[in-house]
Order: sequence, then structure tokens, then C-alpha cells
Amino acid sequence: MSESNESSTQKAERKARQEAAAQQRRARAAQKLRENLMRRKQQSRARRAGEEDPTSGLPAAKADESPA
Repeated sequence: MSESNESSTQKAERKARQEAAAQQRRARAAQKLRENLMRRKQQSRARRAGEEDPTSGLPAAKADESPA
């Protein structure tokens, strides 16, 4: 259907779907930001307490073990 043939209710429904999708994207982004902030705070507290950071990614590089 071309945009000129679209009824006003169809336009309103399409706009409502777009708004809902945008709202969901914003909510997901906000949740990710909160999770990241909590993780950073936990790491900061662990460093101050002298505890080891729990890593979930690749292990830290070891000292150079190659022959010199």
C-alpha cells in the first residue's frame, strides 16, 4: 500500500508500533547501563578491599615466558 492510500487508523497503528519498539530499545539500553554500572561499582569495591576481580572474559596475559 502506498502512503497516500494508507488510512489514518493504519498510520496511527504503525506509529504506535514504532513508538513501542523505540520504548523497548530505550528500556533495554537503560537496563544494560544499570548492569554495567553495578559491575563497575563491584569491581571498584573489590579493588579497594584488595580482593581479586572475578573475570568473565579472557584471562589476563601471563608474564613473558618466551626465551629471550
